[in-house]
Amino acid sequence: MSWLQLRLDARPDELEKLEGLMLATGSVAVTMEDNADNAVLEPGVGQTPLWIQTRVTGLYPADADMDAILAKFPTKLMGLTNPRVEILEDKDWEREWMTHYQPMQFGQSFWVCPSWLEPPDPDAITMLLDPGLAFGTGTHPTTALCLTELAKMTLRKQHVVDYGCGSGILGVAALLLGAADVMAVDNDPQALVATVDNSQRNSIEPASLAVFLPEQVDIDRHMEKADVVIANILAGPLVTLSDTLLALLKPGGSLLLSGLLEKQATELCRHYLPRIELRIAAEKDGWVCLLGCLSK
Repeated sequence: MSWLQLRLDARPDELEKLEGLMLATGSVAVTMEDNADNAVLEPGVGQTPLWIQTRVTGLYPADADMDAILAKFPTKLMGLTNPRVEILEDKDWEREWMTHYQPMQFGQSFWVCPSWLEPPDPDAITMLLDPGLAFGTGTHPTTALCLTELAKMTLRKQHVVDYGCGSGILGVAALLLGAADVMAVDNDPQALVATVDNSQRNSIEPASLAVFLPEQVDIDRHMEKADVVIANILAGPLVTLSDTLLALLKPGGSLLLSGLLEKQATELCRHYLPRIELRIAAEKDGWVCLLGCLSK
């Protein structure tokens, strides 16, 4: 079964309320973890120690309406929590996948290979990957669908935007497949760190990759510059960000969207009309990716 996770940055006095709201809005599990690398030592009798900065994560079904759920959280309480909704990778804990993660082929000659293993085909284009704590190993259907579509495209000398870059897997793949440059955007600083790390691991020229938080993107400067815009996020944000994604895409450019279930595709395609006509390019395990070309 696939899941979504809602992540919030919280202070100790907010934790109980946030946990209660997550459970009340359909979260099947709530976890808390250190968000600032502060050790919690042996507590005193009767004490329940909490980190000064805590990341609270709620687990929701894949078809949950996260916009409606977030609307139930009081604005005042959510002030500095930096909410992030993400697809949960198919893994039991953050680094467990290293035991089972094997090289994967996408298209005829593109591979994603764990950085600690030897590439299986020395003549193929191979991306060495260590996603760290960010989304994007290639094992989730949405990422696999996007990689397969990218491997089919002619990306040489193309300008690419990877919006919601996660580990950087899609942006770095585009560069390895010949793209001139990539602008990678994510609302999680850890994702930007992972993206830069993976670009360096694959000997990408630093000048060809720029990473930004969403609020750092100058839309006017980058308007109609991208030949390809990729967004592997979720159906809700794909609706909310539609104006931004289309503003970045030049006429004649390709829009590749994923992170949505098949039953969400029709409504999302309808939302983007008449600005761009999207179609289901591929489907895997109930997830789909959409592809369209912006009219010149």
